[in-house]
Amino acid sequence: MPKQLRICHLTSVHQDGDIRIFHKMAQTMTPYFEMHVVVPNTESRIQNDVHIHSFAAETQVRSKRMKYTVNEVLKVGLSIQADIYQLHDPELLRIAPQLQKTGAKVVFDSHEDVPKQIMDKFWIPWVFRKLISWTYAWYEKRSVRQLNGIISVTPGICARFAKMNQKVALIRNFPLRAEFPIPDWSQKNTKHFCYIGGLYESRGIREVVLAMKDLDAVLHLAGTFDDPLLLAELESSSAWKKVIYHGQVGRSAIQQILSQCSVGIVTLHPTPSYKEAYPIKMFEYLAAGCCVLASDFPLYRSLLKEESCAFFVDPQNQHDIAQALKDFASNSKQTIEMGKTARNLFETHYNWEKEAEQLHQFYLNL
Repeated sequence: MPKQLRICHLTSVHQDGDIRIFHKMAQTMTPYFEMHVVVPNTESRIQNDVHIHSFAAETQVRSKRMKYTVNEVLKVGLSIQADIYQLHDPELLRIAPQLQKTGAKVVFDSHEDVPKQIMDKFWIPWVFRKLISWTYAWYEKRSVRQLNGIISVTPGICARFAKMNQKVALIRNFPLRAEFPIPDWSQKNTKHFCYIGGLYESRGIREVVLAMKDLDAVLHLAGTFDDPLLLAELESSSAWKKVIYHGQVGRSAIQQILSQCSVGIVTLHPTPSYKEAYPIKMFEYLAAGCCVLASDFPLYRSLLKEESCAFFVDPQNQHDIAQALKDFASNSKQTIEMGKTARNLFETHYNWEKEAEQLHQFYLNL
């Protein structure tokens, strides 16, 4: 009987139980391969046939993490003696040559378009962003040329990497079917909307909250504000009384919110990275049977099949957002039917199980 391939996922940034790394990438591949995950600051164990290896490390101070934590990831990773190593963080690219010296294949899983994302980082002074973005793009290009393969989450990012490396695979970050059973449509309230994820100004949260001012409806917010001043501003507005702010919550609480809401909101501002992104929450809304209020980007129109399960608005115009939400709330039958169309889109196109087939074949091709 041939030896089972040993595949090891490495991260210095993500947490134990990360949805993409553990639940999707590792757990769904256990019927075919011996799966390992190296992740800092948790308990080493075997869970659902996945071998989890951990160590104590600094993950908050960026400079220490990029040096000491990455070195520890390399040390633990080498001890596993894997056939394939999958790097999930850009800072791990520097250890790829040492992993390859063992005879292993090394793959970079780029979750985002990092050069474009750097241009959106509010904590980097604007005058430095272009230089840092260019420098990282140069370093990334030089590094990934030597890798055995690249995985990414959107066609645009894959097209960029295809200019640097011939072995590129599109493995999109769609939801797991097991996490999203068929909705109970009788529990859906067409006057309940939700916004789940990071509550940032660039993600349109100000316009969404202010749009609620004159609506006979409720907005559920789940996530954390990156700017306490923005939170204070919104809390002082008259629209806040229409908001239920859940804060940072776990997956079960998110499921409960989605089960009662009929509309999920993903009105990101038109930054270069957002206009080409596949927001995870958009596909989770579809899976939960929520129709979508989305930014009017060409990509989003193509993904959501125009208006069969979504309305599209200028994300920076709170009046457009308010009118769309009012239309959802006042047309209950249509809104529920759009939610059913959304769920069907998830079943037929946007679930992880289809992506897992591509991932399995990618590993075999290596």
